[in-house]
Amino acid sequence: MTFFGRTFDGQELFALVSLLTVLAFWLFVLPRERDYTRRFKQWEAGRRARRLAQESGGSASPDGRPRGPWG
Repeated sequence: MTFFGRTFDGQELFALVSLLTVLAFWLFVLPRERDYTRRFKQWEAGRRARRLAQESGGSASPDGRPRGPWG
């Protein structure tokens, strides 16, 4: 096979096809990986916010007064 004025043998042709296959693979995988990272960060921020809200709200009674032996 002649490509850009150069004759490729079987090994070089296989390397070219493999390189193009890996490039196509990453074109499909990279957007999914970015989406997964974005969703994980959102989930982590929500979890942290829920945890902080639970920790801050757990020390007061429903009517807003502190409770416990020193409250």
